[in-house]
Amino acid sequence: MNDVSDIREVAAAVKADPVVTEIVRNCLIAATEEMKTNLMRTAYNMIIYEALDFTVGLFDAQGNILSIGLGLPMFIRGIADTIKAKLRHFGPEGIEPGDILLTNDAYITGSHLNHMTFSVPIFYQGRLVGFSGCMAHWPDIGGTLDGITTDIYSEGLQMPIVKAYRKGVVNDEIMAIVRANVRLPERAMGDLRAQIASVKTGEKRFLEMLDKYGCGEVLAAIDDMMAQSEARARAAVGAFPDGVYEAESFMDDDGVAAGQRIPIKVRVEIAGERMTVDLTDVSNQVSGFYNSGETAGHSCCGVAFKCLTSPLDLPINEGQFRALQVILPPGRVVSAVKPAAMRMWMTYPMTIVDTIFKALSPAVPEHVMAGHHADLVVGRVNGRRPRDNSFYIYLGGLIGGGWGATRRGDGQNATIAMNDGDTHNGPSEQVEAKYPLLVERYALRPDSGGAGMHRGGLGTEQVVQARHDIRFNAQIDRVKCRPWGLFGGLPAAGNGVAIHRFEQDEHTFPSGKAFNQVLHSGDAYILRSGGGGGYRSPLERDLDALENDVRQGYVSKEAAERDYGAVFAAAGLMLDRLATGGRRAEMRAQGLPRPEPDEVPAADPLSHGHHPGHHHGPAETLSEEERLVLALSARCCS
Repeated sequence: MNDVSDIREVAAAVKADPVVTEIVRNCLIAATEEMKTNLMRTAYNMIIYEALDFTVGLFDAQGNILSIGLGLPMFIRGIADTIKAKLRHFGPEGIEPGDILLTNDAYITGSHLNHMTFSVPIFYQGRLVGFSGCMAHWPDIGGTLDGITTDIYSEGLQMPIVKAYRKGVVNDEIMAIVRANVRLPERAMGDLRAQIASVKTGEKRFLEMLDKYGCGEVLAAIDDMMAQSEARARAAVGAFPDGVYEAESFMDDDGVAAGQRIPIKVRVEIAGERMTVDLTDVSNQVSGFYNSGETAGHSCCGVAFKCLTSPLDLPINEGQFRALQVILPPGRVVSAVKPAAMRMWMTYPMTIVDTIFKALSPAVPEHVMAGHHADLVVGRVNGRRPRDNSFYIYLGGLIGGGWGATRRGDGQNATIAMNDGDTHNGPSEQVEAKYPLLVERYALRPDSGGAGMHRGGLGTEQVVQARHDIRFNAQIDRVKCRPWGLFGGLPAAGNGVAIHRFEQDEHTFPSGKAFNQVLHSGDAYILRSGGGGGYRSPLERDLDALENDVRQGYVSKEAAERDYGAVFAAAGLMLDRLATGGRRAEMRAQGLPRPEPDEVPAADPLSHGHHPGHHHGPAETLSEEERLVLALSARCCS
């Protein structure tokens, strides 16, 4: 008997014990953490076991969230809605013990095709009581590797909702389809087995909990836990001032029409203990590859809502979102419909979260931050290893950038963007050991944080040299539409990408989009993440903090003088405090500092940067070792 209504009756018949509720709460957290650990220990690709580009979770019999093990915050709604879609597809009676359900349908998960999502139905004494799920990023899912995508068909294998296992028996036809559509089948199948191990771990721990404490008691405890989470969220919203709040921001472009900005407009209404986020006026879905599905739109609002109401409460569960309503018509850039391209699905949602904070800044200034760099700043690399001609794909970057300053203090430096939460960068040592690449530089970017009484966090710069021929692609945004400041804080530096070819000048890509670039030994790609916006006027910054910024190299003397009104004692880094006070008074009288307006991204796909090339003779006569030495001296060692 799989009727979920029967399970509700089981829970309703038992009064929750508060002690059992706390035990169940922590059991759920422990189970999802173990699911994470098992996935990381057994996955084949670095994007999973190092970068943690995945999410695992446990869900009730209706697909509602019980505990999410982050992973990626933007998967909060995606993985739950995918389980609900599987329930609708098969119906409770069409799901049996031993089944493992699979899909990567971008319009269900809300993300790109690289996210393979496995779910195990959990049965107890013949009843469907819950689900264990895992969504993880596969580096390759077929499709084109280089250039622009404008529909979902060019982006790889589309796996509809299927049973990868039926009653505990592997579905060999599904496995054959997967193997036939990926370039590195041994690695893909390794990640597939790792995901299955993860969801089976969740199933095992859930069943152990039911055995130990009783089915009715556990389900009643879950209901109690959800109610507590809902009450805390409602109380937090109830403390916010009622009203309607709006804000608008922009993305640089959609990757196809360079320079044509994409509007992001949000409307937030607070009424009593309920918050409504209206995304009706967010841009319609675009021609390029930045679209995401409806579940991503709901996740944007959910991530912002949780940050505002219960940021530290665990486990993440459905109760925390019951006080949130989302209005999202189909066909928007975060509710795209087929055949919209979805490859860079994660980029626009980050700015939507930021814009929700921006809208609410007049209402709850103590709870929001200025804009952050809002892009993963990734480079896609593929090529063949010189030692054995084996093909590889590397998703580089994830370098972290600056987060916005808040009322409480400076923004964080070199921190991954809002979408990805726990995602880590790939250690340079791992990158160099696994691929013919050399990480020449990975450092903070001076002056990238927005100036303010509280300074925005700093972005980073990563320079990676090709040690053999590679192909490089980057689809970076928010290059010109920079992270904004709040209450007089200045905007931060934007993101960027460049290529420095051997014996040539650096070339920057004004739109942040670099397609199908062939790099040879000694050439390098350069990824630059933006900073975070400042909070309040920089003329209010504490002078000790400003001196320390300059000493540490976070802020240059020039920027300190221009933006903060600093006057330095002769030939040193010590401030002349009396003169600084006078200079700041003059600047206030003149309405300074003023933020420079964002520029419209240039349509020209390539422009010259400012780093001079070094010319040492005919490149073709040099060995790879000589090219290495000369390339390093040209970029960072001269």
